[in-house]
Amino acid sequence: MFNKKQAITLFSGVLFCFSTLHISAQSEYRNYSQLSQKIKNLHSNYSNLSKLEVLTTTVGGHKIWALTLSRGNAKNKPAIAIVSGVDGKHILGPEMAVNIAENILKNHADVLENTAFYIFPNMSPNSTENYFSSLKHYKNGNARNTDDDRDGAINEDAFDDLNKDGLITMMRIEDPTGAYILNKEDKRILTKADKNKGQLGKYKLISEGIDNDKDGKFNEDGKGGIQFNKNFSYKYPYFKPGAGEHAISEKENRALLTFLYEQWNIFSIITLGPENNLSKPLKFNAGGAKKRVVTSILKEDAALNKFLSDKYNKITDTKDAPVSKGKGGDFFQWSYFHFGKLALSTPGWWVPTVKDTAKKSSKNKYVNYLRWAKKENISNAFVDWTPINHPDFPNQKVEVGGITPYKMYNPPYKMVADISKKHTDFILEIAKIQPNIKLQNLIIEPLGNGINRITVDVHNKGLLPTHTEMGKRSRWLRKIKVALVNLTKKQQIISGKKITLLTSIDGDSSQQFTWLIKGKGTIRIEAGTSHTGIDTKTINLK
Repeated sequence: MFNKKQAITLFSGVLFCFSTLHISAQSEYRNYSQLSQKIKNLHSNYSNLSKLEVLTTTVGGHKIWALTLSRGNAKNKPAIAIVSGVDGKHILGPEMAVNIAENILKNHADVLENTAFYIFPNMSPNSTENYFSSLKHYKNGNARNTDDDRDGAINEDAFDDLNKDGLITMMRIEDPTGAYILNKEDKRILTKADKNKGQLGKYKLISEGIDNDKDGKFNEDGKGGIQFNKNFSYKYPYFKPGAGEHAISEKENRALLTFLYEQWNIFSIITLGPENNLSKPLKFNAGGAKKRVVTSILKEDAALNKFLSDKYNKITDTKDAPVSKGKGGDFFQWSYFHFGKLALSTPGWWVPTVKDTAKKSSKNKYVNYLRWAKKENISNAFVDWTPINHPDFPNQKVEVGGITPYKMYNPPYKMVADISKKHTDFILEIAKIQPNIKLQNLIIEPLGNGINRITVDVHNKGLLPTHTEMGKRSRWLRKIKVALVNLTKKQQIISGKKITLLTSIDGDSSQQFTWLIKGKGTIRIEAGTSHTGIDTKTINLK
């Protein structure tokens, strides 16, 4: 017979095992609360290697987390910032960011000796939460009320679930004035009619909903909010829905930039979002590079982008990537064009190309997705077209259906762990080749009369340059400082400068310095800057 205490102990053990099994059997993306708890647990379990803080609290009441990983003071070593949740429909990003943090802490803590990481798992929590709502539809904005159609009314034309399936998809309306026809490869998909091929439109294609404010538009002024990835200063899209009244108008955008500007040790920013310059590097355009407002990646940076892209594709084993350079106001382009950092971005996953039975691929991304979904046995990839009675089209055939929201942009959850591991490996490779200033080949030559010649090579032992070309042009990034320190009145510099500032040193390159010093005693040479590390050599002059 069990006594009461034994019974409680047994029950607690069973409950713990059940909870552990439930966590290990995670089969669906985690919502804001679940990811927040995961982040807190990571910090609690690795408190000696991490720091957790709240950047700000959004209008919607969500905390924006900042997780710092480092052994010792993070500011004393080069750092990589990882920013995710920049786009509400990209729910893979926050999962990846938290998984990458966990992978580093559990399996690669040695990297924290020389590299720090600033991880921002979700910059758009109000948007990503819509995936977990009772009515799924793409919503990229925060919780701020907006008048997207600028008619003086707020949120008067929201989404309407006409077929009551909990999803907002599309409506196709049979109409000879429409611009769409059925796709020959898959008649569930509509494509624009091509007049040059003699095609005449037969359908209108509109977001599922009702024209609540009777302005001829559908769902154009629901609870839109301000989009994190539309609110930055580079190519800011003035007067566009979701962009805000001005650049950096939102608390979360300002808080992130304030944090980044104060961390001088950041040498690279990796964005987990829709933009992609990793699987397909950006190309240099001479005309764009010469503009007053530069619109092209600079030549040296394009070569560096290609070098890192090759590494990315090899490590992550990816191909068939979509091209995405940013649409303006986005964080990725800001981090390069306005912040001058080594800016890298990837969605982490996209739909692989699938060929039909005749071994032909489709140029239509929706057709390709449905082929892939069928191959992967994804049963809920498409909502079949269903006829409805629509008040705005009383004498026309209207059907509701289409691609299920979020499915094309996020893989099945069972794939997330492997995707996260591969991207962790790539990020660790970036840390391995980070800019790293070291003083090498120190020579002290007595020349007589109390004079010594000191020669040393200031060497960047990393493969990455200390500054991007855009960083050199921006004049914001701190230069490399080479200095003689702790000189006394009895020591005199006869030749050479006490302090020299270098704009940049390429990867695996060096610059030699020589001084003539008169006098005895100890002096110190320091070289480097916050994002390259600072090396010192102590010299005893006799």
